[in-house]
Amino acid sequence: MSQRLWGGRFASGPSEAMANLSASVHFDWVLAPYDIAQSKAHARVLHTAGLLSADELQTMIDGLSTLADKSQKGEFIATHADEDVHTALERGLIETIGPEVGGKLRAGRSRNDQVSTDLRMYLRNSARYLASDVVDLQKAILVQAAAHVDHPAPGFTHLQHAQPVSFGHELAKHAHALSRDLERFIDWDDRAAKSPMGSGALAGSSLKLDPVAVAKELGFNGVVENSIDGVSDRDFVAEFLFITALLGVHLSRLGEEVCLWASREFGWATLDDAWSTGSSIMPQKKNPDVAELARGKSGRLIGHVTAMLTVLKGLPFAYNRDLQEDKESVIDSIETLHLLLPAMTGMMATLKFDTDKMLASAPEGFALATDIAEWVVQQGVPFREAHEIAGACVREAEAHGIELDALSDEQFAAIHPALTPEVRTVLTVEGSIASRSTVNGTAPSSVRAQLAGAGIVVSDFAKWAAHIPHAV
Repeated sequence: MSQRLWGGRFASGPSEAMANLSASVHFDWVLAPYDIAQSKAHARVLHTAGLLSADELQTMIDGLSTLADKSQKGEFIATHADEDVHTALERGLIETIGPEVGGKLRAGRSRNDQVSTDLRMYLRNSARYLASDVVDLQKAILVQAAAHVDHPAPGFTHLQHAQPVSFGHELAKHAHALSRDLERFIDWDDRAAKSPMGSGALAGSSLKLDPVAVAKELGFNGVVENSIDGVSDRDFVAEFLFITALLGVHLSRLGEEVCLWASREFGWATLDDAWSTGSSIMPQKKNPDVAELARGKSGRLIGHVTAMLTVLKGLPFAYNRDLQEDKESVIDSIETLHLLLPAMTGMMATLKFDTDKMLASAPEGFALATDIAEWVVQQGVPFREAHEIAGACVREAEAHGIELDALSDEQFAAIHPALTPEVRTVLTVEGSIASRSTVNGTAPSSVRAQLAGAGIVVSDFAKWAAHIPHAV
């Protein structure tokens, strides 16, 4: 008897090349526990509809439980001949309980609604597992940020010295970016939490099954409203891939900054030996490989969302085999992030910073020019003019090869009468940073409040991540 779930109208099986092209079991086997859970729920609605007796239902549930246990232990494995995860598991069920009962499970469902349901379950759980890894990284960043609230550093725009900032403020920005990624996962989850089961191939079923009961048992919040959309929708895949791609971009940007900080030119950060590597020819090297791989793997993640959108853009409704391309992209994105996130967490948690070097560098590049302009504004001068005055101070200091605080009282007065000796009160790094005490500013008092709020938000994310919606 053929293992295939189709073929009655075919006189022969597929060619070897066709079978090789069609096979997906080598990657969709990750859906096996979700497919078994879904099969149990489907068996129960078959019983409710009068299509399975109570004894048959119990036999089927027991058989599926045995299959789940054997699959988990590696005692039952899929083969290339199975084509896909659904075929493999039906073969396993029939081998376990026989074809008379096992063959009844297919009634009222199609691989089209099966795979869409399995994939939603897999991704909803995976979103939580990834969120847990992201939370760990956020916690490591926030610990470092809290340790460096009172340590000044240069702030940059265009990779040029801009204004002094609290280095804790600088570090914490990455935790906030990661929070937006987690917010996107939570928002995405609301749309992904609908079950396509009951859609059949595309038109539903005449067997009077109950999709609502299946959805409830499987941990969904409802049922997809349109059966055609139910089997052809992959928005939830494309959106998931976008979130993982943007998460990858945020990790890449953090990685780029670590590469800069750890460079000889900056010299701000020292990498722990456990989170760096050496050179095969240059004995002195300590390379920021984790940070560099974060940059590199972001390209891989971006590629997956691009590939998925390209697959979807020309598809008619309903199901088309092109949609088989969805799974490898999401599986690889998930596995990539599960490798990368713990490594980024370890690297960030163990970085050592040279705060003296950062402090010495903070005023360089005339970084206090804005403080002069804003001080002059407080003397009643319009900002347009104050900007010109501060620029003239920079020009004067640059001409003499000195920083702004080294200008004499006479030099200040010659530039503009508003520049009295009191201007020196703002020409310190600490004063500049402390003066920016808005709710989102870089003053240490503001940063401490920001970190406290961020800690609460991260705690909430951890709670969301701990709630796994689909028991398998």
